[in-house]
Amino acid sequence: MFWSNPCSLALPTDSPQRIEDPKYEGFKRVILKLMLFYSKQSQSIRWANAIYSRVLYQVDRPAIYDVFSLEKTFKTTFSLLVIHMWLCLRRLKEEGKEGVELGQHLYEMYNHDLELRVSKAGVNLLLTKWMKDLEKIFYGNIVAYDASMLPEGKKDQLQSVIWRNVFSDDGSSKPSDAALPLVQAMSRYVRRETICLSLTGMHLYLVLIKFIL
Repeated sequence: MFWSNPCSLALPTDSPQRIEDPKYEGFKRVILKLMLFYSKQSQSIRWANAIYSRVLYQVDRPAIYDVFSLEKTFKTTFSLLVIHMWLCLRRLKEEGKEGVELGQHLYEMYNHDLELRVSKAGVNLLLTKWMKDLEKIFYGNIVAYDASMLPEGKKDQLQSVIWRNVFSDDGSSKPSDAALPLVQAMSRYVRRETICLSLTGMHLYLVLIKFIL
């Protein structure tokens, strides 16, 4: 799995999944402009919302769980959310200040969605503590994924990080023989998506991406 050549993740212009700013003219445009609809912050929020909708599309559909033989639990969904958020934030960071600002809006949307997911899982008491713990896990995972992609990183470091964060239930440091092919496949998937995102022109913004599975 995941041996295909990397390619841009930009959606075709005729794709029904493509999201772009509505083009209003005349009086309606003037009113919206006065209401700051076209302000930089409003545009960034809309773009971040579009990016996060693509993340959710990938993480919430059954295919990704079937491909990697994962049971759909809060833990696995959270782990996959973190991976795809890291992929997007890593790419946005390459765009400098504008990308970092867009990434902050994206993180805020992720955080709000995560809080809803935690509540839906039945955690209403100590919700603040749960969110703080998940925030620590999020940033810890981000650091680990970043380190695994460095040129000086150890061989199979990304594979080890994915095993610990996504697959392992018992804290073991290495995957079993049965789990190894699945961990290797996800490692290839993550590396390929990283390259695909680098081939996706950020001038159009990431509102047009579609992860490949």
